[in-house]
Amino acid sequence: MSRFWKIALIVIAVIIVGGIGFRLMHKPGGAGQASGDGQGGPGKGGDGKDKDTPVPVTVEPVVKRDVPVYLTALGTVQALNTVTINPQVAGQLMSLKFKEGQEVKQGDVLAEIDPRTFQANYQQAVGKRAQDQALLATARANLERSQNLAPQGYISKQDLDTQRNQVSQYQAAVEADVAAIASAQVQLGFTKVISPIDGVTGIRGVDPGNLVTTTSTIVTITQLHPIYVMFTLPEQNLEMVRNAVRGSTDPLQVTALDRVDAHPIADGGELKVIDNQIDTTTGTFRLRSQFANEKNDLWPGQFVNVRLKVRTVAGGLVIPSQAVQRGPDGDYVYQVQGDSTVKMQPVKIAGEVGDSHVMIGSGLKEGDQIVTEGQFRLKPGSKVKGLKPGEVPAAPTAEELQQQSKKGQRNGGGRRGG
Repeated sequence: MSRFWKIALIVIAVIIVGGIGFRLMHKPGGAGQASGDGQGGPGKGGDGKDKDTPVPVTVEPVVKRDVPVYLTALGTVQALNTVTINPQVAGQLMSLKFKEGQEVKQGDVLAEIDPRTFQANYQQAVGKRAQDQALLATARANLERSQNLAPQGYISKQDLDTQRNQVSQYQAAVEADVAAIASAQVQLGFTKVISPIDGVTGIRGVDPGNLVTTTSTIVTITQLHPIYVMFTLPEQNLEMVRNAVRGSTDPLQVTALDRVDAHPIADGGELKVIDNQIDTTTGTFRLRSQFANEKNDLWPGQFVNVRLKVRTVAGGLVIPSQAVQRGPDGDYVYQVQGDSTVKMQPVKIAGEVGDSHVMIGSGLKEGDQIVTEGQFRLKPGSKVKGLKPGEVPAAPTAEELQQQSKKGQRNGGGRRGG
């Protein structure tokens, strides 16, 4: 085929396609469809949806209730007392009387050190006291006889003074022996290592049979009942906390929450101390709370979230937190009006109420109906069908289905016509 015929066939094809397109564009019904799709004909919005069809949404009222106000912070669990057990005498460690991780009471024997050397020192001190007591008795008897003979001139005054001084000397020796016995007895008692507090033992630092000194660590004991939780707050909260402490006859309540899913792991805590200075490097101040910890829910060194209750707002306005939307001008909610349409109502959040609700500072009043689910389908002026939480829309009736089918056919015909 020559080049001329190829060009002729292309021109003929273009003419045929152009004619078909011209016929379709000028087909009856096209102008109506253009008006309906582009500008929204009667009964339709710009998005092709019926304006009179209400949007099903979940609606809840604004309720009034007493709202506790909390401050939250990151805290660290700290033992009430921590004692490192070191021997007070040196010697061979004979035995350990505890198991690692065991709860011990004050006065329980934790370990025994070889007592034989200290027992011998004690007995030596007892024997020395007996010796000095015998010498004292002899000196007193000699002094008594000399005092009886002195008036007759048989004993000189110098000898009498010497005997008095000798009695005093032996009395001092006996008193020194008593002190030596007490010291030896204390040293002998130190061969039994005693727990100074109630608590839980850790991992032992020495094994039986080793030679221990006063620098050796046998074990560390931590007291868990009660237990402290230390936490910090920003300095701007200081006045609020101090006012709450001054305005309450009872200690402020503290709850310890898990770091992972923030569920309470220990409650009933009480604020005990507000530190006397603000850390200038961090702009925070420290606080210490105390928990009974009867079930050992808190453990020394554990990180927890702390919730401090500072006051209670009487009659606070509360709504579900998912009702609040964020806009360019701030927070707002969709409020349902009397004609079942919605408007964007600006609100101010005064604080969180648990994990699912917030307290409203302004913008709403008790009883106002607000949308809590389905907001993404709304715009100001949208007509809504209010549902209770958990309620689902009712199935459409046969008449409604028939009307929707007719509307769909009309819309479909218009589109085919376009």
